[in-house]
Amino acid sequence: MKVNGVGSIVKWDENVFNELSDSMNISKADIEYSFSGDIDGKAIVQYLMFYSNYDKVDQHNSTAKYVGMIQFSGKLSGKSGSFVLEDNGTFKGGVVNSEIKIIKDSGTGDLKNIQGSGIYIADQDGFRIELDYSL
Repeated sequence: MKVNGVGSIVKWDENVFNELSDSMNISKADIEYSFSGDIDGKAIVQYLMFYSNYDKVDQHNSTAKYVGMIQFSGKLSGKSGSFVLEDNGTFKGGVVNSEIKIIKDSGTGDLKNIQGSGIYIADQDGFRIELDYSL
C-alpha cells in the first residue's frame, strides 16, 4: 500500500565531530520530525553526515551524504504503532533526497509485521514522504 505525508522539523541539533578541512567535515545530528497525512506522528532520527563541501556562511549551499536510523511512532493509514527505518540520502543545492527502508522485525502495535520502503524529499517547498508498505 502506498501512503504519502508531509513533514516538518521540530528539532535539529547537529555537531561536527571531525573537521577534515575548512570545507569538509563529519557531523552527527539528532533530529525530530512531525508528520501529517496518511503518515501521522513523529520521528526521532540520528544521522551521521559527511560534508564534501560545507559552506559555513550558508549551509544550504553545502553538499553531503548521510545515513541514519529513524524511529517513527504514530499512525500509518489509521493503524497505530511504531517502526524503524534505515535512511540513506544526499543533500545538494538545498535539496534532500532520501531512500528509506523499513527494518525487518522493528514494527510494534498494529504495525508489528510491517515491511517496505520509500523516499522522502525536502526542499524550499517543504518535506514530502512516500512509503510503500505491507503488513
